[in-house]
Amino acid sequence: MSGPMTRLFVTADIHGSLNTWMTIKELMEPGDSLVIAGDLFDTRYGNYSHTDFQPEFVKNEIQNISQKIYYVYGNCDVPSFFPGYGATMGFKALNKKLFLHHGHGNNTIPNDADIIIQGHTHLCFLGKRENQIFMNPGTMTNPRNNLYTYGIIDKFQARILDLKTGNPLSAIDL
Repeated sequence: MSGPMTRLFVTADIHGSLNTWMTIKELMEPGDSLVIAGDLFDTRYGNYSHTDFQPEFVKNEIQNISQKIYYVYGNCDVPSFFPGYGATMGFKALNKKLFLHHGHGNNTIPNDADIIIQGHTHLCFLGKRENQIFMNPGTMTNPRNNLYTYGIIDKFQARILDLKTGNPLSAIDL
């Protein structure tokens, strides 16, 4: 990895999409760490006859990427396809405690988490309740509201960005 981490690039619900994966690689900066809130591969329901569905290619890329990756399984992921992860993950980054889960099922949110990241709904969301920030980066693959989005967290802000314009749709100061 080149230099210290400067940002978290937050995404979810890639569903094995080669186009989405290539877009993420283009948007990420060298100091970024990648946070994936589940449904990365979609090997449970994925359409293997669709040319954009390339979970094996995405898996190979993930295994060889230089950036640090934080990933949890989603309801469409089969753990045996990419072993070594779990349904939830707690980690520290940018002097914050983060809790990562996909958003399906009943996961207990730790009270001491500063930022909670989830996916699953294919809809972006950024909000604050008491001292906790909740982020759903939405998706770049198949958004339910036709809004293609991703999240960025740095030392100063958590924000959701519109893929088409690059403009923030919402932001919360940290």
